[in-house]
Amino acid sequence: MKAGGLRDVLRVPEELSARVPAEQRGPGLRRDDVRLLVSGVGGVSHRAFRELPELLRAGDVLVVNTSRTLPAAVDGRLGAEPVVVHFSTRADDGRWSVEVRRPDGRGTTGRRTGDLTWAVVTLPGGLRLVLEGPVDPAGDRLWWARPSAEAEPVLHRHGRPIRYGYTERDQPLSAYQSVFAVPDADGFGSAEMPSAARPFTERLVARLVSRGVQIAPVSLHTGVASAEAHEPPYPERFAVPPSTAWLVNAARAGGGRIVAVGTTVVRALETAAGPAGPADPVGSGGVVRAAAGWTDLVVTPERGVRAVDGLLTGLHEPEASHLLMLEALAGQELLCSSYAEAIEQGYLWHEFGDIQLILPH
Repeated sequence: MKAGGLRDVLRVPEELSARVPAEQRGPGLRRDDVRLLVSGVGGVSHRAFRELPELLRAGDVLVVNTSRTLPAAVDGRLGAEPVVVHFSTRADDGRWSVEVRRPDGRGTTGRRTGDLTWAVVTLPGGLRLVLEGPVDPAGDRLWWARPSAEAEPVLHRHGRPIRYGYTERDQPLSAYQSVFAVPDADGFGSAEMPSAARPFTERLVARLVSRGVQIAPVSLHTGVASAEAHEPPYPERFAVPPSTAWLVNAARAGGGRIVAVGTTVVRALETAAGPAGPADPVGSGGVVRAAAGWTDLVVTPERGVRAVDGLLTGLHEPEASHLLMLEALAGQELLCSSYAEAIEQGYLWHEFGDIQLILPH
């Protein structure tokens, strides 16, 4: 989407923000009681998410993010001022990138601006965060914070899931975990839920597997989103295991489609995908190799996609940088028509909202 893109032609009405999880919207509802906007060669169609197995075929591979959501919001004090610290990403040197926000009195937070270099935030249990400088030298949203002790015990004892103003109330951490989430051996996790996988249930996974759809894991631990400024994502920790790389390459060689469950999965797979070599299958677009570390990749239409054929994703604000990735996969015309249809048909946005399936080929 060129600089204006969807932002210039679409406005998402406030009432289309999903305020509570699907299973809390009425008696007998489950996580998979959300709608599925299907965008493909035939245009746009409307399905229920639980119909997903009928839209995929034997030999397709769903690649999922197994990162667990952390209770990454912790109350603290900056001198006498109450603040809420959003823990974003733990660096290799033990520091954390954090966002210091102001409580708004409604259980959510607002942006806090200003220079915080060498400021000290005190958290429950006596943990102190020394803010050493901004992550982006030109910005003041995320700060490198050096904790006086390990921060993870404070998160798990005193933290809660990050919540934004469009939601109705606090939810337990379990509401922010997907069926695919598993504990990380090193304690890493995501500051915010990889939400495209949220509607999956064990029953739906069993139906997919019974149809011959395979499921492969990657991990990408998401940082704190830029809810107000819609900045591109910062570097994030990821891993594509050898078994997933092998399965993705074998499936594509055999005519199967690789469907990423979430933009985080696209970022991980595309980071691990190199250009096609002379020995690679014709039309493979590049081979995925096992990889782990940090990725700063931003997928754009100019860069294109090499490793994925489809995407399951939530609906994003028209200003969000993720839409560049969606355009790289779907093309601008299909993406614009899909979003216009979603608004007209009353689809719900954000982490508890409806899902889009992009299968452009």
